[in-house]
Amino acid sequence: MFDWDDLRIFLAVARGRKIAPAARMLGVDATTIVRRLARLEKALGAELFEIGAGDRILTARGLDLLQHAEAVESAALSAVERVGGMEQKRAGHVRLSVAEGFGTWVLAPGMGDFNRQHPDIRLDLITASGFLNPSKREADMAVMLTRPQRGRLAVRRLGDYRLRLYASPAYLDRVGCPETTADLRDCTLVGYVPEFIFTPELDYLDEVEAGLAANLRSTSIILQHRMIADGAGIGVLPDFIARHDPGLIPLMAHDVEIIRSLWLVMHDDMRRLARIEAVAAWLQDRVALLRAA
Repeated sequence: MFDWDDLRIFLAVARGRKIAPAARMLGVDATTIVRRLARLEKALGAELFEIGAGDRILTARGLDLLQHAEAVESAALSAVERVGGMEQKRAGHVRLSVAEGFGTWVLAPGMGDFNRQHPDIRLDLITASGFLNPSKREADMAVMLTRPQRGRLAVRRLGDYRLRLYASPAYLDRVGCPETTADLRDCTLVGYVPEFIFTPELDYLDEVEAGLAANLRSTSIILQHRMIADGAGIGVLPDFIARHDPGLIPLMAHDVEIIRSLWLVMHDDMRRLARIEAVAAWLQDRVALLRAA
């Protein structure tokens, strides 16, 4: 019989595909991870990983074990919640992965109200580059721009938001106002760094006019907003950011309107927990404000 705790080690490596991140997440050293995996493979009489380009890739037997290990993990978490009485309590820890701009301009202004309503919920907003994956239990919940197609996930559409082209009066006074999207080829454009765009929904400029490319680029929408507001160039911004800056001027509003959807994603095992439901309801209320604006 193998040590049940070795399944926890196995899951961390299977999800992260590397030893070092799994070790950091579990708070143990890499040598222990390797030793525990070897012990599990010996107990099961099966090779669970292949090593390729530095990654630990699941074998066919490893993929089979992954399904069972996730079922064991789900049962264990459910037991802890139920026996500990936390399932129906609006209390505990929730990790929410969101895009930086959405977190800054939509969620942060409502955090005080959320805390007053739910003082026993400790809410983490994670705005790392890219979204953390609830399917891999990297986060409890995520607000994504794309609906996931795989994983044991509960997915709900929160709503839509609008993006437009914006510029500052200083920039337009200096170079003039473009009248058509084709005119943008002669303008200084602000946008994302292409190789760091973690979802195609952020690739706005090509949607405005095929072949457009940014001259000034950043992975941060906050920095892009600052550049546009300070007159560096023209760029695409969500309305929920631009409306807080009365100095910004929308360009070609009737011709350029980009719509994106927001998807609430959570692991299927967690969606009925009271603290998760509380955060989900708060998110729905915050997104409703976008429609009302």
